[in-house]
Amino acid sequence: MAEQRVVIGVDSSTQSTKALAVDIDTGTVLGEGRAAHTVSEGAGRESDPEQWWAALEEAAARTGWAERADAVSVAGQQHGLVTLDAAGAPVRPALLWNDVRSAPQAAELRAAIGPAEIVRRTGSLPTAAFTAAKWAWLRAHEPAAVDRVVGVRLPHDFLTERLTGEAVTDRGDASGTGWWGPDGYDKDLLGRIGLDLALLPQVLPPGARAGVVRAGTALREGALVATGTGDNMAAALGLGLRPGQPVLSLGTSGTVYAVGRRRPVDPSGTVAGFADALGGWLPLACTLNCTLAVDRFAALLGRGREEVEDGGSVVVLPYLDGERTPDLPGASGLVHGLRHDTTPGRLLQAAYDGAAHALLTALDDVLREGGDDLPGDEPLLLIGGGARGRAWQRTVRRLSGRAVRIPDAQELVALGAAAQAAALLTGEPADAVARRWRTAEGPLLEPVAKDEDALERIGDTLRRAGALQGAPAQDR
Repeated sequence: MAEQRVVIGVDSSTQSTKALAVDIDTGTVLGEGRAAHTVSEGAGRESDPEQWWAALEEAAARTGWAERADAVSVAGQQHGLVTLDAAGAPVRPALLWNDVRSAPQAAELRAAIGPAEIVRRTGSLPTAAFTAAKWAWLRAHEPAAVDRVVGVRLPHDFLTERLTGEAVTDRGDASGTGWWGPDGYDKDLLGRIGLDLALLPQVLPPGARAGVVRAGTALREGALVATGTGDNMAAALGLGLRPGQPVLSLGTSGTVYAVGRRRPVDPSGTVAGFADALGGWLPLACTLNCTLAVDRFAALLGRGREEVEDGGSVVVLPYLDGERTPDLPGASGLVHGLRHDTTPGRLLQAAYDGAAHALLTALDDVLREGGDDLPGDEPLLLIGGGARGRAWQRTVRRLSGRAVRIPDAQELVALGAAAQAAALLTGEPADAVARRWRTAEGPLLEPVAKDEDALERIGDTLRRAGALQGAPAQDR
């Protein structure tokens, strides 16, 4: 009987770390582990990277396979700025993707280079979320901390380096920094923000090995370690996505993306032209406010998250943390159209609609930028923490007009990382591993008529509220 081969995939997200132990031949999840993180409140959003490392070790140990796994890979939240000192310790807490204090620096970068040129070079129009803007903010506000920095990493890079001792990253996560493009690190852009190329990790090619687990960790010494990648890129691997298959992910943030047939270049900034974890592209639109914002409205209303009601004309723009799509970093939540007959359930449904609106209106742009000039009727794959919520499912179907498939597999970011680790052992592409594991299979919800009235009502409110939200009126 052949010896069982097991890998561990890790998802280091904003709120917690999840780890899955997976049989590489069958895709069976043999063990799971989880450990929570804390995120600062107030003006910024920061986390101590040391808690990510402690959470990784705890979550991996809880799978029951940490000392027996043959390979491991780490996927992590995109964009976060981790700064390391000469001893490899964090200089300060990491600036997270949803920290919007760097919006002025992003605007300065766009103005200095020009939207079309910066998108041509890096694939994306930088917003406050991007790491380049965060580094510029840190230089402006904490020069003493910058003077101590000898290494700049993304969250998944930091964890991979702790496992292996190697300062490496992958093209997928690097593409979300704002300083990397198809030709590698952009030296001119790095010069503009005052970041020394020597502080950055090496970008490894797809399928490469980052190293092996070194002694003294919770994982087996000598186990192979894959390059890892960003969370969205890992989820695409975990689904085994083929070009043109759209995905809507409902988590702390909301994202809609598809594997592209060509490199995306959208100077409007709606679509980020990310690379995927293989050799292709992952056009993506992202919002800062998704499940947490809707849950906050439910709490304010004193209702359960499923206690929604149809009808009414109230509009909610649930921009509780500013917003990225549309680019309104100074925005706040807005409720418009209250009437005597507005009920708490209708108001909660409007919060769902407002959170889904930007993602679903960007869907055709995402597919078009990826080379699907005539977007088809492929089912929308619904993933993330909100995907199994009936209110979310009904909202997405009603506002998209598409069929929706709910994959049975859960923790797709960790599964994608596991597929990446398995690929080191089998020689397959990581997405082929996931397709062999049949991770995207699940129930199909038939399409319903698109609610054009609701989409127009939200869009009209957003256009007219632009100045109130700190920006000129928006087109979408």
